[in-house]
Amino acid sequence: MTPVRLEHDGPLAVLTLAAPPLNLFDQAMIDALGEHVRALAADPPRALLVQAEGRAVSGGVDVHLFDGLSVEQGSTLWSDLLELIHTVEELPLPTVFAAHALCLTAAFELSLACDLLLAAEPAKFGLVETVVGLTPAMGGTQRLAERAGPARAREFVMTGELYDAATLERWGVVNRVLPAEGFADAARAFAMKLAVGPTRAHAATKRIVRAQVEGGARAADAIVPEVAGGLFGTEDLKNAVQSFLTNGPGKATYEGR
Repeated sequence: MTPVRLEHDGPLAVLTLAAPPLNLFDQAMIDALGEHVRALAADPPRALLVQAEGRAVSGGVDVHLFDGLSVEQGSTLWSDLLELIHTVEELPLPTVFAAHALCLTAAFELSLACDLLLAAEPAKFGLVETVVGLTPAMGGTQRLAERAGPARAREFVMTGELYDAATLERWGVVNRVLPAEGFADAARAFAMKLAVGPTRAHAATKRIVRAQVEGGARAADAIVPEVAGGLFGTEDLKNAVQSFLTNGPGKATYEGR
């Protein structure tokens, strides 16, 4: 049975970690994730929801994966995993990660590659690589620093402690904390709302935010005329403008074109 399941709910793709109870990131999990993410990049949906089954989102990486690795093999492993992270980040559509419970190391790093992170109230998060003498190498440290600042990232990684959803919402890492009861349905409804929105405009938003993160507000300003201007060629914008003028705001529907 595959450790990762990819399904489609209309315009929404749902990627599920399906190796309960702990959804450990072993080679089979990594290979399956890579296969599905590459498929999504080749044929993009209009939004992606990443979720998990079991009592934990993930207990992290299966430590057997590290046993006996040479320096060269370790470097290759991290290069491959960062390629996975980059592919997720570059999907031209909204990506939502739903964490219902404990979310450690690789799974948390995957969540930080997604645009939005939803957490159930009982969820806890950790980058605990220090227990095996490692530092996070799937991009978690630097993406945590983007969201929460460098001092918080250093604290999070160096202590190896677990942090609750409310704390990470306060830090700006978690977007929304939701009740545990009905969390899966609420997360899917949230992602579906994005999936039926103006997909090309959402992709433009992602490009502008990335430009700001990498180069500041002026770097983002420099690409706005092309990126946002290009939206005037989309069917969604043309139809939404006519809907607004004819029926008022909030009545438009979108096709992702």
